[in-house]
Amino acid sequence: MARKRGELKYLLLTESQFDGGMMLRFVLRSETKLTQLRAALPWLRAQLPQLRVITANIQPVHMAIMEGETEIYLTDQHALAERFNDVPLWIRPQSFFQTNPTVASRLYATARDWVGQLPVRHMWDLFCGVGGFGLHCATPQMQLTGIEIAPEAIACARQSAAELGLTRLHFQALDSTQFATAQGETPDLVLVNPPRRGISKPLCDYLAQMAPRFIIYSSCNAQTMAQDIRHLPNYRIQRVQLFDMFPHTAHYEVLTLLCRL
Repeated sequence: MARKRGELKYLLLTESQFDGGMMLRFVLRSETKLTQLRAALPWLRAQLPQLRVITANIQPVHMAIMEGETEIYLTDQHALAERFNDVPLWIRPQSFFQTNPTVASRLYATARDWVGQLPVRHMWDLFCGVGGFGLHCATPQMQLTGIEIAPEAIACARQSAAELGLTRLHFQALDSTQFATAQGETPDLVLVNPPRRGISKPLCDYLAQMAPRFIIYSSCNAQTMAQDIRHLPNYRIQRVQLFDMFPHTAHYEVLTLLCRL
């Protein structure tokens, strides 16, 4: 190990709160031990029959990076089933999913309640991940477009939309800023759920120019959210709610509703 020749770097285990199924990812330095790993799968699945998805992730870099770009599926099933508030969701390797299911379900339900009280027929869900927000907020009459840069997450969102029979939902694997700035139409509401760095000034400037009637901002970093909101001078904060997504830490999730002045 001191010479950095070990093959196994991490084990990443995800458990579904819906049916107890599990996804196990072996993060390996290379593909050298794949044959041995495949040979051990029957024994492993006999010991843990709840394992539904097993993969090998190849991360060759000698750095503290959790996962690499290459994902090799070792099972026929590629996604783990989850369900929040009667909404089917799917989790794949390399698709972002909230780490606290109990609080995440409340977060999505709150966004659904807020949107349900607004006159929204056309909505964008930017940085949508597996579609948690959009799938909760959508109605059969609503036109909704979800944008996420990770193709694995978009595959999950599309699978959920198909199960719900929502034909006016469209999910695309694109950069959220590039998508938004290329559109010539203005939705009634834009929901953003960016990473910790926020949505960036270019997207803020475009939202300010495009001026949708409502913006819902979900953030795990209130400081970057506040910086972004400062670039939206024609909006006022209508509602704010905190969620203790990371108990026993100083971190939290905050949901904010902005209304155009």
